[in-house]
Amino acid sequence: MPKRQVLLTNDDGIRSPGLWAAAEALSVLGFVTVVAPREQSSGMGRSLPNTSDGIIREETVFVGEQEWQVFAVGGTPAQAVQHAILEILPARPDLVVSGINYGENVASGITISGTVGAALEAASMGIPAMAVSLETKQEHHLSYSTEVDFSAAAYFTTMFARWLLEAPLPDDLALLKVEVPSDATPQTPWEVTRVSRQRYFMPTAPRRESWDVPGTVGYQHAIDLESEPADTDVFVLQHKRRVSVSPVSLDLTARVDFKALDRSLREK
Repeated sequence: MPKRQVLLTNDDGIRSPGLWAAAEALSVLGFVTVVAPREQSSGMGRSLPNTSDGIIREETVFVGEQEWQVFAVGGTPAQAVQHAILEILPARPDLVVSGINYGENVASGITISGTVGAALEAASMGIPAMAVSLETKQEHHLSYSTEVDFSAAAYFTTMFARWLLEAPLPDDLALLKVEVPSDATPQTPWEVTRVSRQRYFMPTAPRRESWDVPGTVGYQHAIDLESEPADTDVFVLQHKRRVSVSPVSLDLTARVDFKALDRSLREK
């Protein structure tokens, strides 16, 4: 059997320790090609802005004692996936992995996540995909902090990547979204979960005295666990302290009665 080809990307940028923890872990499954944004690109979702320069630079990075040739792309995570598949890789990869992200990507906010966005872009091109995130303190979300231990998240990355490479995928499964608690170990249980409908991070107003002064909208935790169903990514991660594994579909159609909706729309 030919060696499996894995494309690895992220939204924290080419220098992220989380990216390299995943690269080292995934190398046991096959040949890993790392193509990631040149800059920190959190919160980009699946965006494809025409302002990205698309410049690709090949770099050498040392992970432990191993030398890696990697590719830094001037663009978003989704654009990094596009450039990788269209220009860099000699053939389509068998799997695309996005992560390991600094900070959890749960609930309705997954549409904001560049980590999930990169995986969605791969899935839309018909390639099995996975997005992996590690719960961290908010102060670490945009950092390359060495205080964060990615070892457990790397273990689960390899576990579920192996499944994606070997198992036939269900028809409506576009990607797996994996959320790892900050205190997880390889022995931590995992559960298949739904994506919560709640807002997990609530936007906060910029602190400034005038609109003429630059200001950035911030965010803070705003989750209500008491009203949260027990089978969601939020509840399993936050309350049960287990690894959440959510099957994500590209079908965004609301689950409503089409005939009833059609009647209602025509009555107006």
